[in-house]
Amino acid sequence: MNSPADTSTAAKSPSDAASSAPPPAHVVLYQPEIPQNTGNIGRTCVALGIKLWIVEPASFSFDEKRLRRAGLDYWQHLDIEMVPDWTSLTEKLDPQRFYFLSKFAKRTLWDCPLKLGDVFVFGRETSGLPRDILDPDDPRSLRLPTDPRVRSLNLATTTGIVVYEHQRQCFYAGKAT
Repeated sequence: MNSPADTSTAAKSPSDAASSAPPPAHVVLYQPEIPQNTGNIGRTCVALGIKLWIVEPASFSFDEKRLRRAGLDYWQHLDIEMVPDWTSLTEKLDPQRFYFLSKFAKRTLWDCPLKLGDVFVFGRETSGLPRDILDPDDPRSLRLPTDPRVRSLNLATTTGIVVYEHQRQCFYAGKAT
């Protein structure tokens, strides 16, 4: 497997993802709990050629009807890899490329220059990332700015915002649309 830091052969546009080029980005779901969210995130990953990683255990079976329904018929095209634990993930991907998404992070997504091969790590729907993984003061910890009256955004919504901002910066920044 190519390292995410190796962007020399990375996809040059979202449509290149169907080729053998490394994915333009990686999405990591840490112990996901809601199959519909995972299905929707999987569909977004297919749309952009992004690889989806699942850090187990998940709170549901991957053959659940709710997961498949949310992913529709795109699930068969999804580049997905399951890993048994956090350590296994850090052995397969370069931790220096990780960005941790949390409402507690000090830095916003808008302040972060993103690059091909970045890895976006999302925590559980109910409790986020554990403290041994997330340091809110780490510059790689990012948040989406929201009104303080909103406790949190849906995981699939947040993931979509993050990966489309990644696409904008990597493929469309400075280009007329």
